[in-house]
Amino acid sequence: MVAIIGRPNVGKSSLFNRILSRRHAIVSEVSGTTRDRLIASASWNGRQFLLIDTGGLEDDPDGHIPQRVQQQADMAMGAADVIIFLTDAVQGLTATDQAVAQRLRRTDKPVMLAVNKVDNENRELAAAEFFQLGISETSFISAYHNYGVYDLLERMVDLLPTPEVFTPATELRLSIVGRTNVGKSLLTNAILGEERSIVSPEAGTTRDALDTPITYRDHTITLVDTAGIRRPGQVQRGIEKYSVLRAVNAVHRSDITLLITDATELATAQDAHIAGLAWDTNRGLIVVVNKWDLVNPNRFRTERSLHRVHQRLHFMPYVPVSFTSALTGEGINELLDTALSLWMERQRRVPFRDLQYLLADAVSTHAPPSRRGNLRNRLRVRRVRQVGVNPPTFVFSVNDPKLLHFSYERYLENQIRERFGFHRTHLRLVFRAEREERTARPGVRARTRAR
Repeated sequence: MVAIIGRPNVGKSSLFNRILSRRHAIVSEVSGTTRDRLIASASWNGRQFLLIDTGGLEDDPDGHIPQRVQQQADMAMGAADVIIFLTDAVQGLTATDQAVAQRLRRTDKPVMLAVNKVDNENRELAAAEFFQLGISETSFISAYHNYGVYDLLERMVDLLPTPEVFTPATELRLSIVGRTNVGKSLLTNAILGEERSIVSPEAGTTRDALDTPITYRDHTITLVDTAGIRRPGQVQRGIEKYSVLRAVNAVHRSDITLLITDATELATAQDAHIAGLAWDTNRGLIVVVNKWDLVNPNRFRTERSLHRVHQRLHFMPYVPVSFTSALTGEGINELLDTALSLWMERQRRVPFRDLQYLLADAVSTHAPPSRRGNLRNRLRVRRVRQVGVNPPTFVFSVNDPKLLHFSYERYLENQIRERFGFHRTHLRLVFRAEREERTARPGVRARTRAR
């Protein structure tokens, strides 16, 4: 692990993005944009490491959130193998820089001083004052102009410890999304058993999408805590807009989405909108009813809540529902077990022969309807095969996809669900004309000509 620390607005997030070679952290001129620890996997010259972006260090933080930001930075320094202490050549050496340097002298971990925004000779001469901090590994860089960053990485790799050989059994990405103030960050902390994300009653506390890997029942799971998603008309410009975009992007790059809802305000229209994001991208979905300890739970209330959720998410009747309390830890293990079970279901493959038996039974039981009673306009399904997993994807070869009625597509989907146990995952059904199907399968045309 490599942690980037320093005062606010010295360019920590810019250096973070530069090392990753992509725009991962939100960069803004507003002081205090980064709050939680932002962790991402990076590599340099064949060495893999985890890079940590932190909030700005202050001498006397005022307020609940600034104090928690300092705690997050402390945890990052405690977990890091190498610390990059970033300063600003434009503002010069400050009292805060000296206080941070004094604090770093008490650690036995390798510390590198990087003086940022050195993009001309005058600033390089002025930056010489940072040598008085007494840190031997000192570099002059410009994260914005990519000056000196590669040399910094070369030195950093030499300071990293010898890597351990580790092969994870499986990898599952869980994105945690929902409206503002439904307890997403508190649930993340409850799963991890530590304060990974800052928790506050103030809406919009979480801004970046925070990736954290954990191991549960011999499986590697990456949790992605995201900012709250408001209705489009309520999203303000600037940092909040980018936070919402990061949350939507987290859904796209996850395997399963945990939709966190509030037990006291269950299944709103905005919850259905967020669920639609997962449905449109064919992601797995679990509805998590959080704050379950606030509603005096009983069997009647549980059944009524399940009915309410399925009524609102009528387009996803198969979605599983978990009841949790992030405050008390109730239902956390059951939620992770449900996520693993759903993920294994999305990885399931069905043999080609079994699919043909299913298709023959389905067509003989309920033949495709014809248009206007004309048998020539009847849909004919030739074969079906599975071409992918996560989500399970099935391609049907038909005479004309235009003859397919949505009710018959739903019938075939239900047959696959009942026969092969796809009870809680989204299925993707593709209908291709027989000629298109032959073209899509490599080698089919060549074999036909040979015959």
